Amino acid sequence: RHCADTLLQSTVKEVVVVLGNRTKVIEGQFKGRKIKVVVNSQYRKGMSTSIQEGIRTIDPNSHGILIALGDMPFLRSRTVNSLIRAFSHVKGTIIVPSFRGRQGHPVIFHRRFRKELMQLKGDAGGRSIIKRHPEEVQLVRIRSEGVVKDIDTWKDYKKEGSRGKGFG
Repeated sequence: RHCADTLLQSTVKEVVVVLGNRTKVIEGQFKGRKIKVVVNSQYRKGMSTSIQEGIRTIDPNSHGILIALGDMPFLRSRTVNSLIRAFSHVKGTIIVPSFRGRQGHPVIFHRRFRKELMQLKGDAGGRSIIKRHPEEVQLVRIRSEGVVKDIDTWKDYKKEGSRGKGFG
């Protein structure tokens, strides 16, 4: 939910949350927010199916497709806004945040990559497209580790919370 709230606080025009595993438990957290919730019944086939469900749901006239991962609670809205600004200045590109030389998320793909995103298989995500089109990639240096730091377990989540590190 932190990631979705961060996106809502940014200048993103439309937020779509794709749920798969544990949908019933998670879905209620988005009630009352300006978020489209989509259920991916094919989630076991990998991240690509979630990306595709999200793309089917967004406005087909969107200039860009921002793919954010739900396990990145340290992402900041100002970071998202920086990426969107970079995207708006360079047409037909892929915007990738970079923190201390490490590429992170969220990534923004120009709409011309929509077809390639819809052809992804398994857990590849957009990384294969980024590798296939290095000339289209624009790295945006970000000062916040929130673009590379994720939380994979409840234990990690609680540990970070107890350290006093704010989420989002």
